[in-house]
Amino acid sequence: MNSIYFAVIKRDLLQVYRRKSDIATSLLFFVMVASLFPLAVSPDPAILRQIGPGVLWVSALLACMLSLLRLFAADYNDGSLEQLVLSRHSLSLLVLAKIFSHWLLAGLPLVLLSPLIALQYDMSANALWVLVLSLLIGTPALSFLGAIAAALTLGVRASGLLMPLLVLPLYVPVLIFGAGAVTASQTGMDAQANLSLLGATGLLLLLFSPWATAMAIRIAVE
Repeated sequence: MNSIYFAVIKRDLLQVYRRKSDIATSLLFFVMVASLFPLAVSPDPAILRQIGPGVLWVSALLACMLSLLRLFAADYNDGSLEQLVLSRHSLSLLVLAKIFSHWLLAGLPLVLLSPLIALQYDMSANALWVLVLSLLIGTPALSFLGAIAAALTLGVRASGLLMPLLVLPLYVPVLIFGAGAVTASQTGMDAQANLSLLGATGLLLLLFSPWATAMAIRIAVE
């Protein structure tokens, strides 16, 4: 039975591999936004260290959001999503497989790229490690929340405008905990509290998001 879930992941990865520009767009957006702030604000290292955690996290958040429209839209348009709904397998687990694929393609590359981009903000080695850890814990939460919004806007006109209105308020707690962990590490405080809250948010969404997304998909397909 597990083969069907791996097949969903493999299919999503192959589809994006054939359209490499989808990954490149999100990565380039992340790099450009995070790199423009030092040029626009100030070259002062003290100021850059202060704004760095927030800028990097907001850039990663927006880059993840760019790929949300493609999460279910293609499958909805070609009828594949309806076949998943009619399948004898758990739709929640199938949705979880698609969310995992989204994170592999949209979240994990940002985690790996973030230390290089963060060097522009004169961060310490400890802050860089906390940044990577916070993104590693927090970006799956962004995918879980984004999946709910993507499912709710399936088949809706102007979904590209509606999606940010739905998902950005939901991203606020993840943004606060993620950026707060990096800021705490830079000021000599313990980042454990923010990382724990970030992890707890991710675990809660792991339990809730696939079910809520599956319900929204059923409504959209019907």
